Amino acid sequence: MQNKEVVLTYEGLQKLEQELENLKTVRRREVAERIKQALSFGDLSENSEYDEAKNEQAYVEGRIVQLENMLKNAKVIDEDEVKTDAVSIGSKVKVFDLEFDEEVEYHIVGSTEADPSKYKISYESPVGKALIGKKKGTMVEVEVPDGVIKFKILEINK
Repeated sequence: MQNKEVVLTYEGLQKLEQELENLKTVRRREVAERIKQALSFGDLSENSEYDEAKNEQAYVEGRIVQLENMLKNAKVIDEDEVKTDAVSIGSKVKVFDLEFDEEVEYHIVGSTEADPSKYKISYESPVGKALIGKKKGTMVEVEVPDGVIKFKILEINK
C-alpha cells in the first residue's frame, strides 16, 4: 500500500514534529505511570483505571505511528517558491465575499493543517479547489452545501 503524500507548510511540519516529540517523551511516560499505578490497585477484571490507561496507551502509540508516516511522506511547501501571480498551496489569498460584503484572508494549506476557524483551508476543500490557479481580480463561484458562494480575489501573497 502506497502512502499518500502529505502536503505541509514549514509551520505545519514543525507542529507535527513537536506533537510527535511530545507523544514520545512526555505522554508515553505519563501513560506508563498511569498503567503502573492502576496495576497496584489489584484485580484487573474490575479495574477501570487500568482499562482507561491501556486505551490511552493504544491511542498514543497509534498517533505516533500516524505522525511518523505523515512525516515520512511529507512534501513541504517552500515559502520562497510560492508565487503571487496565481493562487497555490501556501498562498495567502484576500478575497471579497459578495454574500457577506466583507474581506476575508484565507491561507491555502494541506488537509493536515486545515483549520477553518483560523482561515486555514485545505487546497482539497471546495473553496480551496475553486481558488487554486486563479489570479488577482478573478471572480470565483464555489458550490458549497448551503448553495453558491461568490468571491473576488483581491490579493495573493506568500
